[in-house]
Amino acid sequence: VFSHAMNNESRSSSLLRRVTGFAAAALAAGGLVWAAAAFAANDASAKVAVKVDEKPLERSAVVEPSSYSPVVKRVAPAVVKVQVTERARTVTADELPPFMQDPRFRQFFGGLERQLRQPPSEGLGSGVVVSEDGYILTNNHVVNGADVITVSFNDGRELKAKVVGTDPQTDLAVIKVTAKDLPAVTFADSDTLEVGDRVLAVGNPFGIGQTVTSGMVGALGRASLGLDYEDFIQTDAAINPGNSGGALVDLKGRLIGINTAILSRSGGFQGIGFAIPSNLARNVMEQLVANGEVVRGYLGVSVQDVTADLAAGFDLKDKGGALIADVLAGSQADKSGLEPGDIVTEINGRPINDSRRLKLTVAGIAPGSTVPATILRDGETEKIELRVGNQPSDRRVAGANRNRSSRSAIEDEGTLNGVAVADLDPRARREFDIPSRLRGALITEVAPDSAAARAGLQPGEVITEINREPVASAEDAIKLTEETSSKKTLVRVWNPRGIRYVVVDETEAASN
Repeated sequence: VFSHAMNNESRSSSLLRRVTGFAAAALAAGGLVWAAAAFAANDASAKVAVKVDEKPLERSAVVEPSSYSPVVKRVAPAVVKVQVTERARTVTADELPPFMQDPRFRQFFGGLERQLRQPPSEGLGSGVVVSEDGYILTNNHVVNGADVITVSFNDGRELKAKVVGTDPQTDLAVIKVTAKDLPAVTFADSDTLEVGDRVLAVGNPFGIGQTVTSGMVGALGRASLGLDYEDFIQTDAAINPGNSGGALVDLKGRLIGINTAILSRSGGFQGIGFAIPSNLARNVMEQLVANGEVVRGYLGVSVQDVTADLAAGFDLKDKGGALIADVLAGSQADKSGLEPGDIVTEINGRPINDSRRLKLTVAGIAPGSTVPATILRDGETEKIELRVGNQPSDRRVAGANRNRSSRSAIEDEGTLNGVAVADLDPRARREFDIPSRLRGALITEVAPDSAAARAGLQPGEVITEINREPVASAEDAIKLTEETSSKKTLVRVWNPRGIRYVVVDETEAASN
């Protein structure tokens, strides 16, 4: 179970959440974007003055220090306790779940919203002072929904804070107190971090007061919480409820991450914690301060990782890169010449190892930019210029575009055995909400004991390619599986969530 490292034991779940069965721990669903105007967040000239030291650590074999006290003394004053309060209020009609807004429901339970009151709630987290004039980094889930935010410093001061901006897509938030000459952390370049580096986690676990734990970096580039943009540092430095928003620092006392979540079966620390890298946090912070929002680059593609099976299906030597499963018509990727089946291996000089790295890299490029990229197309390396656009507000999934007239079963003599297909007709398009421009063969049945089922093919999906050959009908699908030299089939399929490639391996069945 993944959980945010926020101590909300004293923060009551709302009556609305209890009535509708929502979990009180679901804290990262939204953000306090309404509060962005509290400061000059919409003033493009607003900047946060941070201290940065990008020199990598010296990793020579040295004796373990007898004390981390000098590091702690530098960092501790800049790590604060963040206490949030959500006032009691009456739940309004438009906040009720859809089924409770139904007129027939309200006919029998009229005025229910007047009876639903959200009691006051409190929570505790941590924050990191990043500038001497009062900007503080924390997690979105710490301040989400808060009416009052109180920041407590090591010297005993308690100051009220306002939200400058939040970014639920990375679970980051910037708050600000009115003060001067505050102790602020120095940022390190988190890209220079390596597995095995020693780190310290500083925060306020369980609300008992500031606590320091030590450990090392166990892994980099983790993506585990279901956020849109994840690139977590994994550490065994103990992170517990209340540590959310606290500092992960190196042995020079420089900020390398914002502590965010734990992997736990008990709700407490069990050896694995996650922190947002300082480079990502700094980029988000600077945009929130300057603009009140985060603007990210966008291509308009659907991507997936290159597995060993897919690498074999595309005749690749290794499984690095990001596979373009689909390109949204008219998007910047489309205008740049990207095509389904391309493997992106480098963007703007940075290696692309998987689909997550492509998404993070593109997000960090200013919209309107054109950057060089390297792709593999039909086994050949090509250089292209990628145009990067603005992320659309509706954020449509790039997915081309689902019928059922003559149903046909793909026969046992070929491949995709146990799969029944049909042509796309208007009835099927309505039933499965298939875009009108999509061409292919509708999967109507998949034998549960087949290799196709094990590969993930399901009824209702549309086959658009088989072994890189286009499929426009059920007949096409059958012909392309009748005479094949291999029992491994590369299939491109559409479903409402997007387009992907899968490999159906019937080698074992053939040998039997």
